[in-house]
Amino acid sequence: MKTAAQTKPPKPRFKKGDSVFVIAGKSKGQSGEVLKVDWKRSVVLVKGVNLLKKHTKPRRQGEQGGIIPMEGPIHVSNVLPLDPATRKGVRKLKPAAAGG
Repeated sequence: MKTAAQTKPPKPRFKKGDSVFVIAGKSKGQSGEVLKVDWKRSVVLVKGVNLLKKHTKPRRQGEQGGIIPMEGPIHVSNVLPLDPATRKGVRKLKPAAAGG
């Protein structure tokens, strides 16, 4: 039997800078750019999507605390690559036409 450390992580479908479309969860229907990919946890951070509010305390004299909106992780199964032509999520992107 294989342990979690011995199993291979899933094949990367996204990388930093890709455009993705969210298909499930509270941010369903939104799209954005991938900021970070964590393949060990199988999650991505998407710019402006799944915003959480982080409460911070002032750490130094004169610094202000407050509520900071930040992106939360989304599981890779809940996002699809964004087709630039249709602006919708697609299961498989068609290869670019070979012009020559």
